[in-house]
Amino acid sequence: MPSVIRFIMEAKNVIFEDLVRGKVQFDTGLIGDTVVAKDLKNPLYNFSVVIDDFEMKITHVIRGEDHISNTPKQILLQEALDFPRPHYAHLPLILAEDRTKLSKRHGDNSVTRFRKEGYLPEAVVNFLALLGWNPGDEREIFSLESLTKEFSVEKIQKAGAVFNLKRLDWINGSYIRKKTQKELAELSKPYLPIGVKTEDIEKVVVLYQARLKKLSEIAELADFFFAKALQYDKKLLIWKNAGESKTREALEQLEKILSDIKEKDWTKEKLQEILMPEAEKTGDRGLLLWPLRVALTGKEASAGPFEVAEALGKEKTLQRVREARILIQ
Repeated sequence: MPSVIRFIMEAKNVIFEDLVRGKVQFDTGLIGDTVVAKDLKNPLYNFSVVIDDFEMKITHVIRGEDHISNTPKQILLQEALDFPRPHYAHLPLILAEDRTKLSKRHGDNSVTRFRKEGYLPEAVVNFLALLGWNPGDEREIFSLESLTKEFSVEKIQKAGAVFNLKRLDWINGSYIRKKTQKELAELSKPYLPIGVKTEDIEKVVVLYQARLKKLSEIAELADFFFAKALQYDKKLLIWKNAGESKTREALEQLEKILSDIKEKDWTKEKLQEILMPEAEKTGDRGLLLWPLRVALTGKEASAGPFEVAEALGKEKTLQRVREARILIQ
């Protein structure tokens, strides 16, 4: 009749020193005889890994704590086969924010997803290293070199580690802010329209480098920069209760002031120097600066109008102010 192959478990206390949990003890008399193969040609997990670890000369077995119940079975198999015992370290499980075991029902947490969304490799490594481990102080940002020096199995905690995406976002943002303008422009290319010039990307990424959590966000934040014409509701141009008439006057004033600024003076500092006093004269700076921001970006929230105008250049800035004036009319 069809049958399986079992390993007779000797009733004894199996004790091993876990590198994370310290001394661990099992009474194998409570486990029962273990199935090691379906038949003579189909070995099962516990038997296979014992053979594989021996053949591969494995010295350390580092795995999740859900495997700890397999360890005494494998140790007895090693003893029966006269194999050396490797060191064992059973890591805490990675938990979702509801503190249940992380699984597919909590969403896609694959490396492919992280790459697609614009998480930097070094940020992901940094984040993963901190899942269940810390250096013993408040530091959270580590280079791969410093992790290599400081990481130790002995400092891994026993409790489950919560997979907190907000923490990953923060770490990734920290790495993004450390990139040079040129590096960030190159990294952002896959998320922007094909064919855009690197120098143009550099102009716009610098506007948002301080607020980016992941590279994919640049697509939505900077779409205004590469658009030929902006599409937005004219009501967005109106500051609070200013009304269409005052908004139109503000845009006409902006067009006149900006037209008189020379190309060599087209910097955010000079633009601010010229426009801020004019905005202050209105008694409410938003009357002048809000329509400018919306005219240039078509967005309610964006980088400052002076920075955006500098990045767009004089010609494109004037063109968008004129288009906004026509829209409000």
